[in-house]
Amino acid sequence: MSEQKKFFGETAILTPANAITVGRLLLTPVFIWMIVHWGATWATAGVGALVAFSDGFDGIVARRMGSTRSGAFLDPLIDKIVVLACLITLGIEHKLPWLPIGIIAARELWMTWYRWSAAKRGLSIPARKSAKIKTLIQDLSIAIVVLPVTASLHWLHVSLIWLAAIATVYTGAQYYFDGRRVEKARQT
Repeated sequence: MSEQKKFFGETAILTPANAITVGRLLLTPVFIWMIVHWGATWATAGVGALVAFSDGFDGIVARRMGSTRSGAFLDPLIDKIVVLACLITLGIEHKLPWLPIGIIAARELWMTWYRWSAAKRGLSIPARKSAKIKTLIQDLSIAIVVLPVTASLHWLHVSLIWLAAIATVYTGAQYYFDGRRVEKARQT
């Protein structure tokens, strides 16, 4: 199998994948406004789905056209901003409990700092499949609150946000130990 042509080098910034990622960030305030003013409607759920699915789409575009360092930095950072903004909004709206939101926020902020400090030392901590599953659970915990058919199932909202918090802590521990291994391997 031949290697696909890469349209963008590793240092490119203005790429279609990055445009999709930034678009997700720009669409998030619209989604939040809809949550606050419209609540659980099909329109709100549709915009939320667009925000969530664009995360996977930018990855497909990046793999086909050439992944970049800027994309590797921007995508997870914007993912965290989007998820935390939505979760905090749902907490303010009394749709989700604050404790699991706080746990998720603490881990996401810590992970951003951890990966940034590792990168400053020249270390790259590769992404894990479990982190994609964690993001999916976080997205689902937001989706079930804004979907009209599940909006009244508070027990499901609480269960899923706690599952998201557990997955978030678990993947944080994985990344921490991955970073330690990378650092030890570099020292030998």
